[in-house]
Amino acid sequence: MSGTGEPIGQRLRIERDGTVRVFSGKAEIGQGITTALAQIVADELDVPVARVRVESPDTTTSPDEGVTSGSRSVSESGEALRRSAASARALLLERAAARLRADAGRLTLAEGVVRAPTGGSVAYAELVDDAFYGSDATRGTPKAPASRRVIGTRVARVDLASKIAGRPSYVQDLALPGMLHGRVVRPSSQAQRLVSVDETELRALPGVVAVVRDGSFLGVVAEGEFQAVRALARARRLAVWEGAPTRPEDPLELVNAKTEDAVHAEKHEPAALARGGRTFSSRYTRPFIAHGAIAPSCAVARFADGRFTVWTHSQGVYPLRFELAKVLGVAEDAIGVTHMEGAGCYGHNAADDVALDAALLARAVPGRPVRVQWMRDDEFAWEPYGTGAVVRISAALDGAGRIVDWTHEIWGHGHGNRPGRARAADAASLLAARHLAKPLHPSVSPRAKDLASGELRNAAPAYTFPNQRVIDHYIAISPVRTSALRSLGAHANVFAIESFMDELAEAAGKGPLAFRLAHLDDPRARAVLETVAERSGWRDDETGDGTRGRGIAFARYKNLAAYFAVVAEVELDRDIRVSRVWAAIDAGMAVSPDGVVNQAEGEIVQATSWTLKEYVRHDGERVTSLGWDGYPVLRFSEVPEVEVALIDRPDQPPLGTGEAFAGPVSGAIGNALYRASGVRLRDLPLTRERLMRA
Repeated sequence: MSGTGEPIGQRLRIERDGTVRVFSGKAEIGQGITTALAQIVADELDVPVARVRVESPDTTTSPDEGVTSGSRSVSESGEALRRSAASARALLLERAAARLRADAGRLTLAEGVVRAPTGGSVAYAELVDDAFYGSDATRGTPKAPASRRVIGTRVARVDLASKIAGRPSYVQDLALPGMLHGRVVRPSSQAQRLVSVDETELRALPGVVAVVRDGSFLGVVAEGEFQAVRALARARRLAVWEGAPTRPEDPLELVNAKTEDAVHAEKHEPAALARGGRTFSSRYTRPFIAHGAIAPSCAVARFADGRFTVWTHSQGVYPLRFELAKVLGVAEDAIGVTHMEGAGCYGHNAADDVALDAALLARAVPGRPVRVQWMRDDEFAWEPYGTGAVVRISAALDGAGRIVDWTHEIWGHGHGNRPGRARAADAASLLAARHLAKPLHPSVSPRAKDLASGELRNAAPAYTFPNQRVIDHYIAISPVRTSALRSLGAHANVFAIESFMDELAEAAGKGPLAFRLAHLDDPRARAVLETVAERSGWRDDETGDGTRGRGIAFARYKNLAAYFAVVAEVELDRDIRVSRVWAAIDAGMAVSPDGVVNQAEGEIVQATSWTLKEYVRHDGERVTSLGWDGYPVLRFSEVPEVEVALIDRPDQPPLGTGEAFAGPVSGAIGNALYRASGVRLRDLPLTRERLMRA
């Protein structure tokens, strides 16, 4: 991790051709982080962005920055790189001044060259050596906003050209000499174990190189991918399993589960509480949600000379290496993990699980790389889901229509069962670890440690109330795997809060915008609401006409990251349609304004899909949403028109952006639906069937 005393060379290298190589522990997963990091370094070193090459995270070269998650890449890795580049700049000037016999204050840097006013110059590459790279990366002062030339400007995404051209870009595209293909056979539900399988018949199939069985872990390796798929189909018919079926709970079942209760964020003002008159309470639910990655998870692994090499779209190469070593029974330095982009990757999907699958199969065929890609039904059945939740909010209004008491309760599982979190020697989060002959216990998503994490994320509103409680009814054991899905608990919590704020505003006889502003002290929070209201032409007195309505919502992600406000327009025809969305975001210093807007647009569309369509289906015994027919997502024809206003604050620290949108979008759509129909739906997804029943 970064910190005082970190050497410049841990994050930066200047090559002979003038290229600046950048080492970050944060992974490109479609959020544009490589572009933003390149802009930061290019600005501090006065080089073109085209000369900055951001390397993919790799356990042999990159700093350990944990997991790419929580919208922390720019605020963590970006700030560390900014300090390193600023320190490199200061040292380059110091060394160039000595070389050119000039005053450092009169030297200029441009295009990878330091120039003196007398005409002398020296390239950066001539000024670096081992002592340079070993120098303290915290000695430099980053540029002031007025001196920046690249940060805050529009720069073409460095990761898009190859994707647009259709060139191999993803781990799914990786092809190595002598590569084999593997598939893993799994049961139809979580708790079953393998009783028997005819391995002789499987080995006799065309192209099959190996059949790997270790306890209830069963895999096939073949020369060609379609040979592996055919062997998988045959193995599924031959394998005999036993054990009880499992299914995800329906959200309402969560309130009946065994819970571990804790009270957070308690505020108490007796005088204000005494003013309370009318009390209100509502309950909201979110279902289990799948990641719905466009391409199933994939990894390539090679085992040779006692060492594993793994190519993966995991968001945490170091945590994955730690857990692979635990499961495989080798030292961590016997494993190298390299990140490659995945075709559809965010949150904790199955990227880490398929990496272990590939390593286990590669161990059976030493010297040859093995590519493993999950089948679509495996992905939907076995990935860690975003957990369902029940949220109940109670509040009291005084005679002036102000909130004087607020209680937020949430029931659900944890959201953070990533590799590396289970430090016990006998526990692991990786799926195959539980199926081996010597299994490791499945780890569970731990309860939230604070109000910025897990199920409690955004459970405390950004509004100001004199009396407030947040109560966590944590449920440790889940019949299906749960872990991190974009925004974690913030999605359910903000959907509930913003829906309830509209309900309270109506009870108080106030407009939705005025009611929110009356409970907000933070000027930046007020600014995003006022901006989106202006851009959308919002009026507090507008009403729906039975077929069309608009709703507004707001949140500050984690109460410490980006501010986001949104207005959604809903139309009712044969179905519920979101036709248009206006948004305003304040993410502090916007290193890559296009990147921030891209993130907003993308998650607005995804959140619309979550709100209207998505949930994990089951038949009472097992998951049934195993493909796009059973797990529908928003179609291109259903994508709303989106307009995003960015409030850039170059004098402020950068704030996390990528996960700020889901809760407010769902809340705004729910509020718009109420204005259009006069019916309040509190259970996600907001479907036509639920509307008709209501």
